[in-house]
Amino acid sequence: MEFVTTREELRTIYKTPRPTDGSIRKELKALDGHCRSFIGKSPFVLIGSSDGEGNSDVTPKGDKPGFAVVLDDRTIAIPDRPGNNRLDTLENILRNPSVGLLFLIPGMNETLRVNGDARITVDAGLRERLSVDGKEPQSVIVVTVKATYMHCAKAFMRSDLWKPETWYDRATLPTLGQILRDQLALADSAEATDRWLDDEYKQTMW
Repeated sequence: MEFVTTREELRTIYKTPRPTDGSIRKELKALDGHCRSFIGKSPFVLIGSSDGEGNSDVTPKGDKPGFAVVLDDRTIAIPDRPGNNRLDTLENILRNPSVGLLFLIPGMNETLRVNGDARITVDAGLRERLSVDGKEPQSVIVVTVKATYMHCAKAFMRSDLWKPETWYDRATLPTLGQILRDQLALADSAEATDRWLDDEYKQTMW
């Protein structure tokens, strides 16, 4: 199997069509009203990060719409709720601040992409502002925007992602308890693991 290794070779493969003027000019250096509105309505964002040594990670963050807050036209605050404490994204940010964000709104095929530099804060005022039912996030990821633009709908249109009629029947798929039992050779049954997971979700959602 041969691989593409240079930019010139890549551009000979993707020579038609060339990037349109609109696809270049749509990249903004700051958040405009449409970007702010999109983030304010989004309940879900994917964060791509890397430690700068070839190890990369993409992690989901989600909460009620507007959980990520636009502080100004160049700054976004994303609360870090309780998770598995692997801290892959946070540790990557400490080593390499460059991140890529992909905001989604359910039912909308277009997405908002944001590239920038991230830092971690435990600022008391910001954590209180981002609290849910009095429960503050453990930390906050603050992203300084370097580039942002709307991404076209083709991937979502091809995948029919938002069409329930294309979804698998959840009952035909393994539960996480079944998957973990097999992958980790757990002594507990899948049912017991699923019950434990359900309890964890209820107790540590925020």
